[in-house]
Amino acid sequence: MEKKKGIIYKINQWRIQKISNRNFLVILAVVVGLIGGLAAAGLKALTHGIAAFLQNDVQSEYKYFLYFFFPLVGILLTVIYVRRFIRKGKFEHGITPILYAISRKSSRIESHNVYSQIITSALTVGFGGSAGLEAPIAYSGSAIGSNIARFFGLNYREVTMLLACGAAAGIAGAFNSPVAGMVFAIEILLPEFSIPAFIPLLMAAATASVVSKVLYSEPLFYLVSDEWVLSALFFYIILGGLVGLFSIYFTKVDGWVKSWFSKVKNPYHKIWLGGLSLGVLIFVFPALYGEGYIAIQQLLLGKSNSLLANSIFSDYKHVGFIVVIYGVITIFAKSFATLITLNSGGNGGTFGPSLVMGGLLGFVFAHGINLTGITYLAEANFIVAGMAAALSGIMHAPLTAIFLIAEITGGYTLMVPLMIVSAISYFINRATVKYSIYTKNLAAHGDWLSHEDKDKTVLRMMKLRYVLETNFTILGPDEKPNDRRSDIIHTKRNIFPVVDKELKLLGLIYSERLFSILMGEEIADKTMKELAQAPLDVVRMDANMYDVMRKMDREDIWILPVLDANDRYMGFVSKSAIFNKYRALLVRQGSYLD
Repeated sequence: MEKKKGIIYKINQWRIQKISNRNFLVILAVVVGLIGGLAAAGLKALTHGIAAFLQNDVQSEYKYFLYFFFPLVGILLTVIYVRRFIRKGKFEHGITPILYAISRKSSRIESHNVYSQIITSALTVGFGGSAGLEAPIAYSGSAIGSNIARFFGLNYREVTMLLACGAAAGIAGAFNSPVAGMVFAIEILLPEFSIPAFIPLLMAAATASVVSKVLYSEPLFYLVSDEWVLSALFFYIILGGLVGLFSIYFTKVDGWVKSWFSKVKNPYHKIWLGGLSLGVLIFVFPALYGEGYIAIQQLLLGKSNSLLANSIFSDYKHVGFIVVIYGVITIFAKSFATLITLNSGGNGGTFGPSLVMGGLLGFVFAHGINLTGITYLAEANFIVAGMAAALSGIMHAPLTAIFLIAEITGGYTLMVPLMIVSAISYFINRATVKYSIYTKNLAAHGDWLSHEDKDKTVLRMMKLRYVLETNFTILGPDEKPNDRRSDIIHTKRNIFPVVDKELKLLGLIYSERLFSILMGEEIADKTMKELAQAPLDVVRMDANMYDVMRKMDREDIWILPVLDANDRYMGFVSKSAIFNKYRALLVRQGSYLD
């Protein structure tokens, strides 16, 4: 181990002497992009390979009956893999843990995520789990960037930058969309950025996109699009509003489903419950199988009856109003199928499902209008617009939504409608739900690094144990001032806690009172317990620092004693210590993208 550390140290010393940090960061961004592109191509090939094998190569008279159990098997294999091979670290999924790593873990992501995210999401989605691959590949890419940066001993700012480069590379490689990958990293992971941040992100995203395109060139969508017409503007506005409302519903349901599954403690009970529920949903709504992009592609090609084609309702696939009703139900079923997949033990994300639900909503809206004969709407255009609106509302990422959809569908002629629906959906969701589906849990626990209310954010980032002051002279309840004359005179503190043998805080004595006694101005035979006065308030070790500051301001007090959960004395917290830590965190937070 020591020899390995020595080699790494020598490499870093040579690098520091020969290459400037700025140039080295660009070089590493290319490396991250290269590995991220390989990971994205590998994930797509593995997932689609599993799906193709199950759908095409498995030959049995009970084949379609087996489809009922495939999602269960995928989730079971995922859980078994996690419990068997990831014992030391913690396994998480989605974009939220990446944000938490930036806010609370110095942008450090455990190395197993480089491959474990790929394996588990391929098993989940390949076997029919109704989730997306984008969040796992973003997580894998972030782990690649974070661990490469840590290997070379880079600082927090540079580790964060390479983490974001990895996420950008993952998204770019997954969608073959370098611009969207870069915008995603800036909008979701690096909300405060400077111009130099563009260069590493561009290099990482472009490299990953090229690598992924070479290794896995199959495009996600083929768009047959018409120019948008001004007369359809009113309908785009309505669609934006509808998707915005749906995004609020999805965010609420996400909380409900998480809460419900959290009550099921046995992981294998979750698997059975989630897997069988998912099997039933997919049996009734085949479009829910896997990512769901195939269903969207069929609709983009104008095959409006494809939703019912392989379902038990296929006899009604040419009845227009039944197609619309079935499509609406499929949208809501997709929301539950996705959340069931993720909360029962499967690995994936809501990124892809957001696109699918938005696309289905756009199709249902346009197809329904066309059936009325009021006007004709280009259904493919509204499918694309719905995808952008859903991504914008659910993720709170309108720019990512606009550029991603324009890139993966080639629908640059629809840039104006994409901008309109994305903005409307975002503002409707934001008016009701302050935080996105990725940040709401972090915000609830004070772990979200928000840039809108920086004071509150920085205070919530603090841990009380890092500002706890313990260098106070503790007095015993039965002691008298003269017994501790030397300690009282030579202490640098002006406050003394009176604590018993069980470490219970009995009260506080201020130095003025003790000096008065020692100088003979007061009677000296009183015990410390008799002299002590109750504190105005106390603070618990698990207290939120924002609440601590509010308490101090409310009581107009500069220092408060800290107790643990068992009321034992731990030390003091002062405004001075909080302000010093606050300044340090502000410097760190403000400089990570200088």
